[in-house]
Amino acid sequence: MSDLAQLLEMEIPRLRRYARALTRDASRADDLVQSCLVRAIAKQHLWQPGTDLRAWLFTILHNQHVNDVRSLTREGVRVPVEDVAPILTIPPKATASLQLRDLERAIATLPKEQRQVILLVGLEGMSYEKVAVILRVPIGTVRSRLSRGRETLRRRMDIRRGARQVMPRKRAVAGGASRAA
Repeated sequence: MSDLAQLLEMEIPRLRRYARALTRDASRADDLVQSCLVRAIAKQHLWQPGTDLRAWLFTILHNQHVNDVRSLTREGVRVPVEDVAPILTIPPKATASLQLRDLERAIATLPKEQRQVILLVGLEGMSYEKVAVILRVPIGTVRSRLSRGRETLRRRMDIRRGARQVMPRKRAVAGGASRAA
């Protein structure tokens, strides 16, 4: 196996994770990763050894996803998010699973630009500079989208937590107000 093939193989789990977050569908994500890897192998002469392979692959994956979305839009195929969103099974009293589900739903409602930045920085741990290169935007735009996305997620997660928490009832004091001693 060539050096590039070994390096590509090491990046597959990260590519799959990002593709699943983008598409919210395991089979579409696998197809996207496969398209990315085929394109990377076909264009391997463009990659320079010693440069950041991960950023190069994520750029290819991102561009392939954008192309796929555009072609679906041109074809007029529209699929509701509810039909492609993975269904999570929730065991009883699974607070962590519920929080993860809520976070996944909250991320899914973010605008695409904010969601991409949140996933690349938060999930993949990429630097702002790498994300700016992958998305082809200025670093200030990455910071802005990240800030707005995080703030939106905080608000949405607080709203969901508040809706699930049971507020304690106030006890009525006999005779109206309490007496001062």
